[in-house]
Amino acid sequence: MKKSLIAICAFFAFSFATQAQSTYRTALGLGIDFGEGATLVGPSIKHFFNGPHAGMGEFTFGNHITSFTALYQYHGDISNANGLMWFAGIGPSIMFADSYSEFMLRPNAGLDYRITNTPLTFSFDWRPIISFEEYSDTFTPGRFGLGIRFALN
Repeated sequence: MKKSLIAICAFFAFSFATQAQSTYRTALGLGIDFGEGATLVGPSIKHFFNGPHAGMGEFTFGNHITSFTALYQYHGDISNANGLMWFAGIGPSIMFADSYSEFMLRPNAGLDYRITNTPLTFSFDWRPIISFEEYSDTFTPGRFGLGIRFALN
């Protein structure tokens, strides 16, 4: 029991010591959700809450579809790559089409980059769709996201 407690404490100490420190707090811009199926484009916001924890929201449109996506993302630094971070997370997405609506779960993993000495940030991620509706595929692996944002602070 004592060894397990020491191992758990060491894990958390290491985790907090290696947390990513974002070079911005909030960024607004354009989000593109593309890949298998329709391409959706619309406003995007990303906000870092505390250390490596961020939320990202997109309200996208295209091909008679409107979608709202809210993702939690955990970030980590990439050594010797100033401004570049990896992230992984998950969140819900709700899609409204002409004749139906659909609830989806969106895991995601990707890269976030802020250009040094500029307010521009870029992100690219893989975000497959896990659907819970009977009239669509249950898993769509070929979906990706691209974000181009202006860092406010």
